[in-house]
Amino acid sequence: MLDNPVIIQLLAYGFCIVMLLFLLNLLLFLFKVIKRLTYRDRLSKSGMKEIDQMDGIQFEHYLKTLFNELGYKSIVTQASHVFGADLVLKKDNEKIVIQAKRYQLKNTVGMDAVQQIFAAKTYYQADESWIITTSAYNPSALKLAAACNVQVLDRNDLVSFVNKINPEIRASDILQQFHTQETPCPRCEGKLIIRVKKATQEKFLGCSNYPSCRQTAPYTSITESTS
Repeated sequence: MLDNPVIIQLLAYGFCIVMLLFLLNLLLFLFKVIKRLTYRDRLSKSGMKEIDQMDGIQFEHYLKTLFNELGYKSIVTQASHVFGADLVLKKDNEKIVIQAKRYQLKNTVGMDAVQQIFAAKTYYQADESWIITTSAYNPSALKLAAACNVQVLDRNDLVSFVNKINPEIRASDILQQFHTQETPCPRCEGKLIIRVKKATQEKFLGCSNYPSCRQTAPYTSITESTS
C-alpha cells in the first residue's frame, strides 16, 4: 500500500501542510513574544511604573513638565474654579486646555470629562482641548470627543507621547519633588483623598470610606506658573 505513488504523494502533501502550519504557529508565537517584549521596553522607557504611582496632582505637574519641554508655557490651574481644565498651555498664539485623568486601568474615562474640557475650551478661549489619561475611554466618551473635536490620549498614546519627547525630567523626579502626604480622617480609620465636586469642579479632601464616612476638608493644591 505504501508503494502506491498516489498515497506517497498524499502523505508528502500532508507532511508539508503539517510543517507549514507548525512554522506559521511558531512565527505567530515569536511575533507575540517580540511584541510583548517591545511593549514592556516602551513602558519601562516611558516611566509608566512611576506614573501609575502618582496621584492626580503629581500627574498634572508631570504633564506640565512634558509640555514645557515642547516649548509651551503652562500653569496648573487653581484647585477651585478650574472650569474643567487642569492645565492651560500657551505657545505663540496657540492655547490648549487639558484635563488630566490619572486613573487605574480598570477605570475608564466617561462623557463627563469630554463635556467639561469642551466647556473649558470656551471659558479659557482656547484653540484646542485635550484629555490625557493613564487608562482608557468608554465608547460614549470617544464618540462625543470625536464630535466635539476633543483630542484624547489613552494609556498607549501617553507611552508613545512620553517616549517621543524623551524628557529630561522623569516621572520618578516628579514623585520626589511633589510628594503628597496622606492625611488621616479624623472621624474614622480612612484617609482624606482628593475629590472633585461635579457641579463646580472644585477640588476638596474627602474620606476614602465615603459614603459611610462623609468627612471633608478644604484642599489647596501645589501650583506653579511658568512665565
